[in-house]
Amino acid sequence: MNVSAHVDTFARDHLPPPEQWPELHFELPELRYPDRLNCAAELLDDADPARPVFHTATGPTWTYGDLRARVDHVAHVLTDDLGVVPGNRVLLRGPTTPWLAACWLAVLKAGAVAVTVLAQQRPHELATICEIARVGHALCDVRAVDDLTKAEIPGLRVTTYGGDTPDDLLHRPDPGTPYTAVDTAADDVALIAFTSGTTGRPKGCMHFHRDVLAIADTFSKHVLRPRADDVFAGSPPLGFTFGLGGLVVFPLRAGASSLLLEQAGPQQLLPAIAEHRVSVLFTAPTAYRAMLDELGSHDSASLRRCVSAGENLPAATWRAWHERTGLRIINGIGATELLHIFISAADEQIRPGTTGVPVPGWHARVQDEHGEPVPDGEPGLLAVRGPVGCRYLADPRQRDYVRDGWNVTGDTYVREDDGYFRYVARADDMIISAGYNIAGPEVEDALLRHPDVVEVAVVGRPDEARGHVVVAYVVLKEGAERDTEALRAFVKSELAPYKCPREIVLLDALPRTATGKLQRFRLRTEGDQQ
Repeated sequence: MNVSAHVDTFARDHLPPPEQWPELHFELPELRYPDRLNCAAELLDDADPARPVFHTATGPTWTYGDLRARVDHVAHVLTDDLGVVPGNRVLLRGPTTPWLAACWLAVLKAGAVAVTVLAQQRPHELATICEIARVGHALCDVRAVDDLTKAEIPGLRVTTYGGDTPDDLLHRPDPGTPYTAVDTAADDVALIAFTSGTTGRPKGCMHFHRDVLAIADTFSKHVLRPRADDVFAGSPPLGFTFGLGGLVVFPLRAGASSLLLEQAGPQQLLPAIAEHRVSVLFTAPTAYRAMLDELGSHDSASLRRCVSAGENLPAATWRAWHERTGLRIINGIGATELLHIFISAADEQIRPGTTGVPVPGWHARVQDEHGEPVPDGEPGLLAVRGPVGCRYLADPRQRDYVRDGWNVTGDTYVREDDGYFRYVARADDMIISAGYNIAGPEVEDALLRHPDVVEVAVVGRPDEARGHVVVAYVVLKEGAERDTEALRAFVKSELAPYKCPREIVLLDALPRTATGKLQRFRLRTEGDQQ
């Protein structure tokens, strides 16, 4: 490792031991970064100051010059007023706004470590994150400060922004001079991203300054291929690495701009796309499906790139979106542990129903539980490695995720004969019923082909005779006939009988985390209690 610029060495001191790291690969020339690197300066300091960078639903557009001046102001406040030193962890909390992005860049430019959390997270969750990461400072949107205050985190110094008090971050004196970025090492920790998770204690994933650029120089550069005139937008918050890459890192690396929406559900995205001429969209499969019926009411002609991640993209959703828009959704799988997408495909290389192939700079294989590769066509555990790898903050679960130099993501995949990777299920979502292996997503995809089905989740319920039986939880369109037997008959026409749900339960909504990930464990728990 390079000589660290961190005065507070907590993050580096709590990296996993080197023997527990995955292998890292930097074959692409653009991944051979210098030993000294501050990613915030790389993203911002050489940009054309006159070009637009951030748009909002209501406020004025920020230029790159505006952003740099505001980042430098915040960085000066952090170091001159608040006493932040390189390596300190700084919590960032608030809705998706240009100021949240500016604070993130300022923290990194000052050599500190950004810990961006979700505005929806509650006091006990915030307290746990601050305890794990030993957070001493927080920059918080004044509208989101109440739960942070209620968390009663010992020693945490909270500075709000967006308020009208003299001690508000934005009202503190601005020297008006450029801020010289801290000369961080390329392998100094830049951010700690916490897994959104559905169960258990959250895991802090530590990523370096070079990692931030690596996701832009692999997936974005080689698969997404953005242009400087692109306008990015999407639903994931900046506390979710899918959003951090898609709404901040990728557009800045390309000299493009981003529309940052505080409310970015399906009902807000379509009118925003029309008004701001959005060309690159990042959201989840559920949102694409929800927007299908409203496409005719909005002008979406500006779109040229649509990216889906966060959960498996059903082939039915892909085809329906393509039929309505002519656009091929770029499917991808990423992980907080690896920062962003590592398997994907674009344009004519897309094969609906598959995730794609390893992104340039990445390697992937399917292996058994002993770490041995399995033949093409057989299901196994997805293992990947590339320029970014899992490094949990002082967490014994590092040994579970990294095995023999590979990051083992917890997904069951099949590698087809032609090298495409097809998602089967989360490793713990495979349903074994009466000796048959049944992939929940395959049953979900069949149900989603029914015109009245909006969302569906399939889980296994323990059964004394069969081991497990298949149960489908379904959300229907408003006004649709609530006929579960008709749905069962439809699935029987689509799948082998042994894969069909024994029971279909109609719900108003599926349980999800704050980042939109489906909480299957809650459905399983409900089933266990019946």
